[in-house]
Amino acid sequence: MKRVITLPRLWRLTLLLVVLFAFQNCAQDKLTETTDETLNITEYLKENDDYSMFLEILNVTNYASFMNTYGTYTLFVPNNEAVKAYLQNVGASSVKDVPLADLQNMAKLHILDQKINTTDFTDGKIATPSLYGQFLITGATNKNGTSSITVNKDANIVQPNVELGNGIIHVIDHVLRVADKTLAQSIEENPSLSLFTEALKATGWYEKLNHPLVGEEATNLENYQSVLAQTNAVFEEAGFKTLDDLKARYSHLKDPMNPADSLNLFVSYRVMTRLQYMADMAVTPALETKAPLEIISSKLSKDTLLLNEEVFNGVLEKGIVVDRPNSDVTASNGVLHLVKKNFAIKKRLPAPVYFDLCDQPEFRKLTSIFRTTTGGRQDLGKTDFTDITWDGTGVITYYKDPARGGTVGYGWNGDVVEIYRFRDGTVQNIAFKTPVIIKGKYKVWVSYRTNASKTGLVKMFFNGKELSRQFNVQEYGNVDSKVDERVLESQGYKRYTQPFTNRFNCRLLGVIDVETTGRHTISFQSQASFSNQTWLDVVEFRPIDMDQIYPKLNAGTSGFAPIP
Repeated sequence: MKRVITLPRLWRLTLLLVVLFAFQNCAQDKLTETTDETLNITEYLKENDDYSMFLEILNVTNYASFMNTYGTYTLFVPNNEAVKAYLQNVGASSVKDVPLADLQNMAKLHILDQKINTTDFTDGKIATPSLYGQFLITGATNKNGTSSITVNKDANIVQPNVELGNGIIHVIDHVLRVADKTLAQSIEENPSLSLFTEALKATGWYEKLNHPLVGEEATNLENYQSVLAQTNAVFEEAGFKTLDDLKARYSHLKDPMNPADSLNLFVSYRVMTRLQYMADMAVTPALETKAPLEIISSKLSKDTLLLNEEVFNGVLEKGIVVDRPNSDVTASNGVLHLVKKNFAIKKRLPAPVYFDLCDQPEFRKLTSIFRTTTGGRQDLGKTDFTDITWDGTGVITYYKDPARGGTVGYGWNGDVVEIYRFRDGTVQNIAFKTPVIIKGKYKVWVSYRTNASKTGLVKMFFNGKELSRQFNVQEYGNVDSKVDERVLESQGYKRYTQPFTNRFNCRLLGVIDVETTGRHTISFQSQASFSNQTWLDVVEFRPIDMDQIYPKLNAGTSGFAPIP
């Protein structure tokens, strides 16, 4: 009896185990099917022997584990041949022979903390700096009929856009080198700049440009400088072969060390404040220099960057061409450019400044949405900015409408600065550093997107001084074709974009006297507790004797509309 009863029970137990195992295998199969098995960057490098030497560098510097974490990174990966060439160049037989600090700095130079595809590259600076803090420069080259993308002028991308689980890698054929020389050292080591070097030393500017930035100094972009240097050939073409020739022409006080001496001003006029790569210069109409109250105008003509090209009294003064292939040379304390012609300080008349409030370096780093066709929005806090400050604990938002025909799309460049709850305690007294404004008298116009509810009046201040008028965020723009534009102007309004929509408005806030050429501060203060969005677009500074309506700004994109 026992055998008859026990046998079925054993079979039942066996059958149950079989079912359980089958269910577990099915569950594992389903889990495998639904899990993303894309390798992270470090795992990918482990799977590819061609990158084993750079992986060793990442391991030695403890960046291998960092590059295996969740994130959106960009890594420029030198192949093994590139690392071997680097070791030979520094006189090391293996990675372990290189000082750890050098390896750490070099590794950080190859890493960006945002995902940057080659389609986001421009012919110049990548908007996002490396983890080391220095910017990388991209360009294009053609050798023997083969085109390739270059990084920092020496490295070629041999395999671009390898998509991985936590970012993207670009394989390069040279190790990127940290720029560890100062501007002065970078200039002096170039034999073609020997006369310029002499002029720097004679005026005391060599010492100023030879100051390395360390610690907290290196984190502040205001401490960096940019230099426009001239080769010996450029000097000779202008009639200067020696330092004595320069002194005879420019040193009117016979004391080049004196900041008021013309030769000292000649040199200081070639030193610009902050980091100014060609990509920055191309979108900065007025470049501030170390010569007191003097600026250099800049504009892009096709693919040529021109300095000080202006039309005065109907006569075109041709600009100075920046030597593009030999510029954008990164130094430890700035960036070096070469120019193709000698130039001197020009007396400047007031010139219009069209300040798009979204044109901030921190917004430009938002490469996935900043002025793209897809657009989007992103909040940033006040600790994220260098040129925007405010009272309160709130955030401000970059907002780019993806559709040109959308309500926001009719602003200049299609984007606006959005402030939610513009009031005390959140965002109040929001201040912006302006681009360089040449001294003179200007009319100030503020453009904004209308919000008809839960907003109100806003005051504006220039360098702390309140302007004579306020603007009402609830007020719509006037699109009535029967109302003449000059009549609107006389009332302190204008249709500032082409085409124009009533969802945007532009208000004249007053006349200011800019006493010194340079960057200034504008600020906005809400006059009530706004509980809805405020959208700010452009602040225009137009000389008082300039036409205040034309040129108009292009709606939804950059540039100016044709004057009818």
